[in-house]
Amino acid sequence: MTDDTYVHEPDADRAGTAPAGDDGDSPGTGPADTYPRNTPSETGAEFDWRGWLLVGAVVTAFLIVPGILYLLPTARGAIAGLGLGLRHTYLVLPLVPAFLLGLVAVWSAVRSRSR
Repeated sequence: MTDDTYVHEPDADRAGTAPAGDDGDSPGTGPADTYPRNTPSETGAEFDWRGWLLVGAVVTAFLIVPGILYLLPTARGAIAGLGLGLRHTYLVLPLVPAFLLGLVAVWSAVRSRSR
């Protein structure tokens, strides 16, 4: 069984080209293929408001909403004032972080494709 996805070539130079005598079929022979390929660019390394938006969505999903669900039985009066029963609240409240994380994921994917 052979795996044709990666071939380690210790004789390859640092520019990502194949060693001398190679037939040119292996990955890393093109001029656009530079070494190393997995380093982030300087412009993509900053942590701005988009990063904080993601942090806020994760904190909401993993800390705030579960905390509210934990304290929910003690707040039955406030929930009844909103017109929701306890069962409906347990079903609807986890949808908030699910939609929030979904929106952030789609927005992030579209944003990364537009660059």
